Amino acid sequence: MSDLIVERRGEVALVTLNRPEKRNAFSPEMVVKLAAFWDEVAQDDDVRAIVITGAGDKAFSAGGDMGSLIPLMMRTRAPVGPWEEKFSADRKALGRALLRGARFFKPVIAAINGHAHAGGAELVLATDLRVMSSQANLAVTEVRRGLIASGGSLVRMPRQVPWAHAMELLMLGEPVSAERAQTMGLVNWVVPPEQVLDKAMELARQVSLGAPVALEKTKEVMVRTSGLPLEEAFAIETQCTKENAAMDDAKEGPRAFMEKRAPVFRGRRTH
Repeated sequence: MSDLIVERRGEVALVTLNRPEKRNAFSPEMVVKLAAFWDEVAQDDDVRAIVITGAGDKAFSAGGDMGSLIPLMMRTRAPVGPWEEKFSADRKALGRALLRGARFFKPVIAAINGHAHAGGAELVLATDLRVMSSQANLAVTEVRRGLIASGGSLVRMPRQVPWAHAMELLMLGEPVSAERAQTMGLVNWVVPPEQVLDKAMELARQVSLGAPVALEKTKEVMVRTSGLPLEEAFAIETQCTKENAAMDDAKEGPRAFMEKRAPVFRGRRTH
């Protein structure tokens, strides 16, 4: 069975980290395949939203596999087998798998079915909407292993939550409950374990009602303007507004509203 499972459910791509016996820890195979998936889905106009989850009910992901991925990252042992060799030839695939520096802007929804630790928590921080099991917790544990959370969390965390909360999570390395994570602003919804995936898929379907390019341009502005001075940020907002206005969907939406019917968005892009 593959370490990563990708399913299409209408306009939604469902991605499952599939190593439940290892708490869905990132293996070289999983990382290589996940990095490739993001590249592919970025070009797939039929996918309007992505849901990512973990197999089983114990863990979303425990982060990098300490027996395979981490030694390869630290170059403390030689690769064994094709997947380890592929990863070792391109260690930057880990950053791409965690959406570090991603330049595609489709909405990504996390269905946090179990504990999200280390790299698993970092992947959560790379998503846009987050549904978490009431039985799960979240922890950025790298400092306890002599490492730092270099999958994007050191940059993302203080932009997403207040400074004191960010420092608590990054410096202490202690798990926080789902309820505390929601209070901190790290997750949107906390639901019973059996409702996590259904809630995330419901959100993905709701998101997919929006015009695809409008959704992506909205996210693009938010990502690209983070931390910029207002003048530069507004210039990017204006640019994306003009690019979206050139889409057929920007005409279809108002027309459908006036005609009192549901819009038919096609997501036609400029090239």
